[in-house]
Amino acid sequence: MKSIADSAVVRTIAKIQQTVVLLLLIAIPVLVVIQVLLRYVLQMPLMGIEEIMLFPIIWLYLLGGSVASYERDHIQAGIIALYIKKPRSLAIFYFIRTIISTLISLWLTYWAFEYFLYSLGIWKLSNLLYLPLFFGEAALFVGLLLMTFFTIVELIDRYNAVGAARESNS
Repeated sequence: MKSIADSAVVRTIAKIQQTVVLLLLIAIPVLVVIQVLLRYVLQMPLMGIEEIMLFPIIWLYLLGGSVASYERDHIQAGIIALYIKKPRSLAIFYFIRTIISTLISLWLTYWAFEYFLYSLGIWKLSNLLYLPLFFGEAALFVGLLLMTFFTIVELIDRYNAVGAARESNS
């Protein structure tokens, strides 16, 4: 049975987010090197680079979570799964676990969307460079939205796995 995670849409979204994460992983050390060179080598510290770095750090953290959701590589306590021996029972356990994860993810995404709208409405600015904090705060909604999307993809795959396990027992 083919996984929905193998569909072109899911793979494209995952590829885009992985590319953005890679660019962020490059940008952050580059900003640190620039700051070190300016401050300690050229004796000309650039005020505000720490403030600029907050934006890619926040995006990296939340997009990293969505990459983990896509790869189904989140930290988990898998003790119960060790004691389940029957493939169908294990498939049902994973399906129930993913239902719970989906519900929690939907709830968090709802509140992140509310915060997204609030942040857009008040348009706070950073202290030093007066950068709109909305661009960093938006990462919360985008990251959780992607995590929810990939959790729903996993839920569909888990549902299909339960069906496949039922058919193999017949």
